[in-house]
Amino acid sequence: MYFPLLKWLKDRWQDLKDLALTEVSLEKFEIEAGIADFAKITANLRAEPTQRRKIRDRFNPHTITLLAALNQFIDEAKNKLPEGYSDLVVIADNLDRIVPVIQEDGRSNHDHIFLDRNEQLKALHCHLIYTVPISMLYSHRATNLRDAFGSDAQVLPMIMVRTPDNEIYEPGLNKVKEVIQKRIHRIDPELNLVPGVFDEEETLKNLCLMSGGHVRELLLLIRDAVKRSDSLPITAKSVLRSLSLARDVYRKAVDDNQWQVLARVSQSKTINNNDLERSLLFNRCLLEYRYWEGEEVKRWYDVHPLIKGIEEFQQALANLQNLQSD
Repeated sequence: MYFPLLKWLKDRWQDLKDLALTEVSLEKFEIEAGIADFAKITANLRAEPTQRRKIRDRFNPHTITLLAALNQFIDEAKNKLPEGYSDLVVIADNLDRIVPVIQEDGRSNHDHIFLDRNEQLKALHCHLIYTVPISMLYSHRATNLRDAFGSDAQVLPMIMVRTPDNEIYEPGLNKVKEVIQKRIHRIDPELNLVPGVFDEEETLKNLCLMSGGHVRELLLLIRDAVKRSDSLPITAKSVLRSLSLARDVYRKAVDDNQWQVLARVSQSKTINNNDLERSLLFNRCLLEYRYWEGEEVKRWYDVHPLIKGIEEFQQALANLQNLQSD
């Protein structure tokens, strides 16, 4: 079933060797070896970011043949689906994490990937889900995306752990805990969150609230807290250390002219559609929440909970409140 892809890779092998990307060989044209070689190539690409332009220039003329090989692979896979299944869904995740870079033509790499290459992105013989940077959906390119892909993008908001009035939202908080519980049960179905994974309910609650309901942030915080624990359960001290280090990362992500913007959003729960605030959405300094009110979707925005503990933010908020009281 992997033959079309392996054949395409073998045909391109001299290009890879010329770029000194890998020392692996495809002399033994076997499935197991091919899969391992794909993994080695991926690792080497990540280790050599300066080679990416050379790689693109070398492989661009072969895009059509790559798509053909992928579609052969997909068609064969669909023929081997279990009874009752007729199609495949491919999720290309983490594309929303691609850092925007302005190219020589003045357009961003996001434009080149999602707009210029949209026909190629849609060319595979299966259902496709691509994650896209949220900053694109809050820009003039939003309509271009809709035209290119034929539908509106679906925004996955944060899990609401607090209301716009800053009250703890128990249903959302419980859902975040459920996310952790399901992850833990993959390893040990008998392990409880408290006291098996966390020493106290308050420790678990604090971590969930400080994640802002952002699942990726939640898992990063848990992973770091585990690293700082000699054994389970994770203690409040380990969680506080993880939160402190994560908070420092967010401090570095905010420019001096952005603190006042964050302070305003924390009060108004709204954003302005401009490059500055789109960039704060992209790097998760601002988080989007949605909820249903009757038949209408309501949306609101807030500063990441970790940022609220940063001195520069607190000073900007105090300055804003003083201006409002004058």
